[in-house]
Amino acid sequence: MKNKIFIYLFAFVSLVCLYLFVSSGNLAKSTNTTIGKLKNEIITLQDSVQGAQLKALEMQYFSLENNDDALAYYDHLNIKNPNEYIADKLLETNEKKGDNPLVPYEGMENSFKINKIKILNHKWIIADFSDGKYWGEILIKYELKDDLSVDFTLMDHLLYTRSN
Repeated sequence: MKNKIFIYLFAFVSLVCLYLFVSSGNLAKSTNTTIGKLKNEIITLQDSVQGAQLKALEMQYFSLENNDDALAYYDHLNIKNPNEYIADKLLETNEKKGDNPLVPYEGMENSFKINKIKILNHKWIIADFSDGKYWGEILIKYELKDDLSVDFTLMDHLLYTRSN
């Protein structure tokens, strides 16, 4: 009787060990497959991040804040952030009642106001304007003077037509 119990116990333990061995092998295969997929995904994501960084650098090429030669023109003025200072001065032109004086169009729905500004270098700005329904872009020449005043001169403009 004692021998049969040991035989059944041995058979049961053997089956449990066999089950654990097979399931750990399957778990290892599954884990390795998952790790391989995740490594491929990491490589893809790293490539995407690198592509996005290159695109961002390319987009920043024409910008005052990344152009040391253009920023050198403002060293003697002791302005902490010339980009922000010039943008603020340009946005101050929106405060006048009615259309912005730099926008050569009359607003059709509301007054045309400058929305988005990109300072290209120490002389030029490109800006987006809109009245809420119609929009366009303007190219502005500017000069930051020693007394910290800024003169803006419209160089070119474009009003998009609605296709509706």
